[in-house]
Amino acid sequence: MIRTVLPHLRAQGGGRVLQVSGEGGQIAYPGFSRYHATKWGIEGFVEALSKEMAPFGISFTMVEPGPARTNFVGGVVQPEPIEAYDGTPTHDTRDAALGGDWVITGDPVRMVDAMIATADAPEMPLRLALGATSHTAIREALMARIIALDAQREIALSTDCTPEELA
Repeated sequence: MIRTVLPHLRAQGGGRVLQVSGEGGQIAYPGFSRYHATKWGIEGFVEALSKEMAPFGISFTMVEPGPARTNFVGGVVQPEPIEAYDGTPTHDTRDAALGGDWVITGDPVRMVDAMIATADAPEMPLRLALGATSHTAIREALMARIIALDAQREIALSTDCTPEELA
């Protein structure tokens, strides 16, 4: 869809694209690896594309809703559980999702309203977290990544060529 619309947006001198992703493009739940691979993939694609299209006045927002009161879980194809995963985080996630233990607070109508308001705003953010669950989970994941990255600083810097080697 994006490939099809870009020539039209370039020809008209700009435009806006909202790409639905999900909190799953910033975080990862055990047992949802294939789902997260698609979300992280689309987020990398759109982030790079947003930089490529900025000179043409084309902006992008990745919409990252958290769980919403839809039939999403009802549409998830789940294979039979594997006994080896009993008692693991994967098992716990599956039980919570299928057992109804997750309290889903996201309102899909309010989420759509927020998307429309964002598209109509003078400036669009690159990412738009929707719902308290999404905001909290993404923030926690980003903070954990920053802490992990900072802990690696010395190792990261040690792998560069020295000024003498570059001379």
